[in-house]
Amino acid sequence: MQRFVNYCRARRLSSLFDLGADDEGKSRLNTIIRMIRFEAVNGLRCIYYSPADTKAAGFIETSHFGRQFTGCQSHFDISEVSQRWLRDLLWEHLAGLLRSPDCPRGRYVFDSYRRACVEFSRFLAVEAEDHGDDPRLLRREHAERFVADQRHRQRHGLPSLAVTNRAGVPSTVTDETRRAVFNHLRKLLFGALDSGAATDLGLCPTFITAIPFGGPDRKQSRSPFSDEVARALADETNLREFASAHDPNDRGMRDVWEAIIYTGRRCSEIVTLRLDCLGRYGDLPMLWHDQTKVGNYNEAIRIPEVLYTRLEQRAAKTQLRFEQRHGRPPTPAERGKIALFPSGIRNPRDERSISYGHFHRSFRVWVERLDLGSCVPHQARHTLATNLLRAGASLAHIRRYLGHLSERMAEHYTKIAHSDLEDVLHTVWVAGPGAANPGEPLSSPTSQPLNRDEAMALALDLSRRSTPAEGGFCTFQPVVNGDACPWQLNCHTCDKFVLSGADLLYWRRKQQQWRSIAERAPDDATADYLHQVFEPTARAIDGLEKVLAGLGLLDEALALDLRRPQDYFRRLWSTNFRATDLAAVAERPDPDLGER
Repeated sequence: MQRFVNYCRARRLSSLFDLGADDEGKSRLNTIIRMIRFEAVNGLRCIYYSPADTKAAGFIETSHFGRQFTGCQSHFDISEVSQRWLRDLLWEHLAGLLRSPDCPRGRYVFDSYRRACVEFSRFLAVEAEDHGDDPRLLRREHAERFVADQRHRQRHGLPSLAVTNRAGVPSTVTDETRRAVFNHLRKLLFGALDSGAATDLGLCPTFITAIPFGGPDRKQSRSPFSDEVARALADETNLREFASAHDPNDRGMRDVWEAIIYTGRRCSEIVTLRLDCLGRYGDLPMLWHDQTKVGNYNEAIRIPEVLYTRLEQRAAKTQLRFEQRHGRPPTPAERGKIALFPSGIRNPRDERSISYGHFHRSFRVWVERLDLGSCVPHQARHTLATNLLRAGASLAHIRRYLGHLSERMAEHYTKIAHSDLEDVLHTVWVAGPGAANPGEPLSSPTSQPLNRDEAMALALDLSRRSTPAEGGFCTFQPVVNGDACPWQLNCHTCDKFVLSGADLLYWRRKQQQWRSIAERAPDDATADYLHQVFEPTARAIDGLEKVLAGLGLLDEALALDLRRPQDYFRRLWSTNFRATDLAAVAERPDPDLGER
């Protein structure tokens, strides 16, 4: 700091803002000067500039609105928008977002608005009268020419008008960037039209409406890892290569990836773990973490012993590094602040974790070397969710474990085939209308979760003890074994008839049919009689809905429409066996029946 002050005094600088980039480049102390000036100026800019001053100077300070995005400075520059009227519209729109309770969590939306305005500003500066500085001179043809220019650049892969990367190379206009430019510019201008700012500026309404809708955002849905990719990403040799090639300073990159695989947590939830995140409770290894995306803090999940051991070894390495630097072990209060995977850059107290961007870049290079195609760490979360569903977990359990706000988010991660859903719903049984207690659960695993073997045994047992009937299953064993029904197939009044989860929609239609008949009854006595006749069936339907809701399968059952016999018996027709295999089974003795 003293050397920096001497440098400023020698050049007779009265303010740090007078130290330009040219002075930094000429100095042999340019790295130190750049670092100190950057920190000091960013800290003082919020004090020396009011919000109105930042608007005139061409930037916005998010700290003025009590916001600061993770990993970003408060300063957000919009000075590249040369037209003052457009820059003021952009500033007011961004300020409105910062004041809103629904302010975006990251800077992507702000960057998209800036890109759209910079592209539009550069085009107007070249093609419009008075370089686009007078909004009253802008007409519909200016906006149409801008739209045509963007589409031409996107179609032929031409460079952007104004946006460049860090090396100064113009970025290529793609379908995604073109869509973002149109959508955000349209939102900005239509917002000005609704607020009256466009009228005050003299903007022509046809100029604003000429900006088209770019199209819906294409949110890429990540699929689970295939078996081949999953094996490669969990292979011990490949994991050692990941640690040696991409983590030479041993900051725990491999440990981060293995924790993501085992727990299915979000990447940001793993890289930000603290030193005291581990513990044993009732001799069970637990991991404590924050689910900041959904507002769940200090959540605990049980983890495998192998992961607990690995993270415990990582914690010992992090603590040893702290002791070597400070000459003492960390205090209990410091352990709650020290990062389990500390960054090696500007981190004297080891409180800053390695960034998600750093981990993601290293992971991408590792995957490219393994030649596995396009893979991202978040797919491990999808893979775990799908495996949980296949193992018998309900969407409610998956939502709770993965930390989702709603079951709709859990459905986004879990991909379940229609046949798998039928298999689950067919194992949910309740007593039929003719039973003593209609709607009583008969085979629902609501009391305690079933493991894989128990679930398979239950499905096989149900298939042996029943045969399909209209609207449910018949459990009368002579009929199941192939004999004729002694009650002339009058299933709905038989106490041997049961309802399954796959039949809910069928019985709901029946219920609507009976209610419609009762409403058209000639007198109240007839209507009451019809309601009384259907009352056991209504109780059975209510019991079935309660069981399905408890399992988190009610919406899926209502979406499963078994109108055709092909749908109902598809499991039987799609279950095939080789003749040689069946012959071999027939030759084996049955333990219950003996030799045949």
